[in-house]
Amino acid sequence: MLKNYMGIINLDENEDKIRELTRNRPLASIPIAGRYRIIDFILSNMTNAGIENIGIFTKMKSRSLMDHLSNGRPWDLNRKINGLRVFNFTNTDPNNDDIYNFSNNLEYLYKCRQENVILSSSYMICNIDFKEAVKYHEQSGNDITVIYKKVKDANENFLCCETLNINECDRLLSVGKNIGSKKEANICMEMYIMKKDLFVEIIKECVSTGKYRKVKNAIYNSLDKYKVGTYRFEGFLRCINSLKAYYSTSMELLDHKVNKELFSGVRPIYTKTNDEVPARYTESSDVSNSIIGNGCFIEGTVENSIIFRKVNVGKGAVLRDCIILQNCVIGENSSLSNIITDKYVEIDAEKQLKGDKDIPLVVEKEMTL
Repeated sequence: MLKNYMGIINLDENEDKIRELTRNRPLASIPIAGRYRIIDFILSNMTNAGIENIGIFTKMKSRSLMDHLSNGRPWDLNRKINGLRVFNFTNTDPNNDDIYNFSNNLEYLYKCRQENVILSSSYMICNIDFKEAVKYHEQSGNDITVIYKKVKDANENFLCCETLNINECDRLLSVGKNIGSKKEANICMEMYIMKKDLFVEIIKECVSTGKYRKVKNAIYNSLDKYKVGTYRFEGFLRCINSLKAYYSTSMELLDHKVNKELFSGVRPIYTKTNDEVPARYTESSDVSNSIIGNGCFIEGTVENSIIFRKVNVGKGAVLRDCIILQNCVIGENSSLSNIITDKYVEIDAEKQLKGDKDIPLVVEKEMTL
């Protein structure tokens, strides 16, 4: 168990390509897979490895995130010593400058008893065993270990993600960006393992010199100064950095093989629980290959879709390849295809809405139909 490691989740993701769902919430709190939030995966990965002290560095407009995290009880982080801490006391966008937020909270790092840090973003969807990664890091003698996955679909997925150029000794040589020109690429998972003292040293140097405004840029430009190695992850991985990526990843979760690997019984993914009655299906309902949340009332047809909690699907309504967030009402005899609805949306009866699998149509509460 990683008792001597603390986790830092840095919500510095670029949200420009998923603004339809991040207008009033951070990317980390976007609902996914019927009952989870995106941040649940990295939080669960850390707690499953025995990390008991986790700090989340977020941004403003984090009400939904704070409501979801509450006191950290679902992840066993409601503790007097260690536990879950959230820092969002800044108007500075961490996508452009995360050093400001870290430097203003150095006292938190000083007070933590752990000597090592696992730094990560939230939008990499995976189920990783951090104990194996840390074991490799400690045996390698690296100052910093960067976790990555070698993929063969970089021309379709992981667009705009960072790519790593690695030598035969697993040392990091340089960092680029995936522009979709090649199928194979070493995708950076934006997870870094290092000593806490080194992490603090990097922050202080960035502040004193003004060279870099982001920790990862300071690391990538100090490859001659630090021994930066890499650890290869072999499991399922997706990056939610665009609306298309969110939609395609959600549809992949309907695959039983993918779902079973991601929601492993050995390393469960935890989330905030809500006490709801089971979903109710009437005689007129027809549901296939879908995820249906608790509290739903289904009278219509649902195919290849993800329906969150407390959604009503009216009689005669047909939903195909849709993602319906919680507390929505789908009117009778309406037809929806490749649609994403935000929370509390009401679709009138007889409505016909159709998107595309590459460009799904998002219906927000302000534009309820």
